[in-house]
Amino acid sequence: MFKRSLIAFMAVSLFSLNLLASPQKSFKGSKVVKTGESRDIVKKMLLAEFKKNLSSAEVVKLKRQTLTYSGKAIPALIQVMKSDTYPDKNRWVATFLVGRIMGKKSSPFLAKFLKHPNWVMRMASLKTLLALKEKNLGSAYARALKDRSFIVRKQALQNIRKLELKDKAAHVWGMLYDKRNYYNPKDGQKKRTNLIREAIKTVGDLKFEKATQPLLSMAQKDKYKDVFEEIDYSLSKITGKKSPEDTRLKKRFWKKIAISYKTI
Repeated sequence: MFKRSLIAFMAVSLFSLNLLASPQKSFKGSKVVKTGESRDIVKKMLLAEFKKNLSSAEVVKLKRQTLTYSGKAIPALIQVMKSDTYPDKNRWVATFLVGRIMGKKSSPFLAKFLKHPNWVMRMASLKTLLALKEKNLGSAYARALKDRSFIVRKQALQNIRKLELKDKAAHVWGMLYDKRNYYNPKDGQKKRTNLIREAIKTVGDLKFEKATQPLLSMAQKDKYKDVFEEIDYSLSKITGKKSPEDTRLKKRFWKKIAISYKTI
């Protein structure tokens, strides 16, 4: 199931890259020349186009055409987003275009899709809100860290990290205790996914001081050697202390720091 979701995610991501690669990628609201077609005509035409299974080149063309209609395109884009009769990749594109045309004014509407039953729509909303640099939805991003989709959890983590939402650091730390962020190989022992590694680094980027002593303890235990590099990174970020370049000396360095914390 996870592999199928990942393949689907990679496919729809190709379309979002086209949206972000344009000179107008700021997501502050599209400034384009409005065409003379009526709103109803624009809606009818766009709905017909978004109904099709389009190639990558056709998606780029449709994106450019849609942007020329500016606000007139919004009713059609909203309908595409809301209806499962349209291809997922087109609904993904519609989500980005709403953010592109409306700018931050679209944030409250996009936030509603963070609870959508389709993971593609939840993912598209998170990515669009990140492009909008929307920092006022931290609580919604924190909830998404517990999403049933691994890929959505990963994107929610990226939103919190890139937007530097330090008040959500405790929620990020909580990801280390979510069993869904581990996998069971053939030997039956749970292994940490890359999401755990990213969560540990993010805790450091957010300078979550409450994680200092747990991380110092983890740094001394062999069972965490697979994430030692991330632990070392986060401890350096949180404490402001840089460990030695020699990997063999790092563990000894953090042991001394741990002792100093206990004696304070």
